Amino acid sequence: MTTDTANPVLRVAPAAPAQAAAYFRASLAFHADVSDVAAALAADGGPGFVLVDSRSTESWAQGHIPGALHLPTALIPERAELLLDRSVPVVAYCWGPGCNGATRAALALAELGYQVKEMLGGFEYWAREGFAYETGGGGERRAADPLTAPVRGGEPVLCHMPRPAAPTPTDCGC
Repeated sequence: MTTDTANPVLRVAPAAPAQAAAYFRASLAFHADVSDVAAALAADGGPGFVLVDSRSTESWAQGHIPGALHLPTALIPERAELLLDRSVPVVAYCWGPGCNGATRAALALAELGYQVKEMLGGFEYWAREGFAYETGGGGERRAADPLTAPVRGGEPVLCHMPRPAAPTPTDCGC
């Protein structure tokens, strides 16, 4: 394949399809998005993973995902074994895309022998996509931001629901 040195997108040629498929498959092994996590948490029978909020106590009090376990990154080495089961996958999150706290937490957990994924978008995108969250003062929810997720009637669209809970498949925007 030739490259186009004038075009900044094609200055480096795209990977071969097999290489691209391997890369994107691997990426999905390391990451989950907010809507997938929300769909899994809403599914009957439980999500099959533990959701870990790796932020500080002050951040947790400002808002966290219902059902999440609070385990700040700095405390993972001393508390993970007391709170987590190595046979259950972990999904870690932090503030949002500008924060690598979930990456650091996922690394710490992986080094301790846990299967772990990072939730892309963090708490910021959870709230921006209109999902309920808890604060020190109780439950809250913001209107879904149509720039971050599909919205129908002011509500976030959960198009990643497992069958049979999902409606007829549609193009949900992701």
